[in-house]
Amino acid sequence: MSSPIWTRDALRSEAKNSHGACWRLVEAQHRVSTMKLVDTLDEQALLEDELEATKPPLPPACAHLDYLLATPFRYGRYPGNSRFRREGYSPGVFYASEMVETAVAETAFYRLLFFIESPGTPWPRNALEFTAFEARFATTHSIDLTAAPFADQAERWMHPTDYSACLDLADAAQEAGIELIRYRSVRDPGGGANFALLACGVFAMPRPVRMTTWRLHFSGYGVNAICDYPEQRLGFSRSTFAGDPRVSGR
Repeated sequence: MSSPIWTRDALRSEAKNSHGACWRLVEAQHRVSTMKLVDTLDEQALLEDELEATKPPLPPACAHLDYLLATPFRYGRYPGNSRFRREGYSPGVFYASEMVETAVAETAFYRLLFFIESPGTPWPRNALEFTAFEARFATTHSIDLTAAPFADQAERWMHPTDYSACLDLADAAQEAGIELIRYRSVRDPGGGANFALLACGVFAMPRPVRMTTWRLHFSGYGVNAICDYPEQRLGFSRSTFAGDPRVSGR
């Protein structure tokens, strides 16, 4: 398709079946932060229930999902544009990666960017701990931006800071009933793929199927990421992310 504009009908005609697994990282403190405020597990459960009651209700389609899968769909108001979700009130998007290494690279980049853009915040003395979790998905309504005919417009989907083309595509995808977008990671030096899951119904299982723990060490040099089991070591210097002009500060 030669036109740079993808309509709802055009996207619907390109929809394909897709199934597999994806990885996402969250801060490990999601499991232990409330324990610091109580003495017993029963008290923690009560506190967690009270906190749950203060949050927006889950969309009905997400009610059966573990909170790790459902959370991105829970909050209608989004603080700023991301690649496939607009600022303000917009449909939820669950961002994940095809490989855990890509998910680590994405997290390393955005956390490094936070410290670079916050010069008054000292580099953390200790490693930050994250939980990587694997989820299964299956859908008959997916598109792959790394394959034809979308790959011909790769520069539009992979701009490091301008998400306007991706946001326009996401709007049309939502209207077309597309549930999953596969695209090339801009942050992963290994060239891995990411997923944008646009609907709760795309999850093939209601909870993560596997979890691992990663510790990320941040410094002016970059990020070292360590997983003890299974043993993996990944390193990202600031030059790794030199394609993004924002990492040149501090």
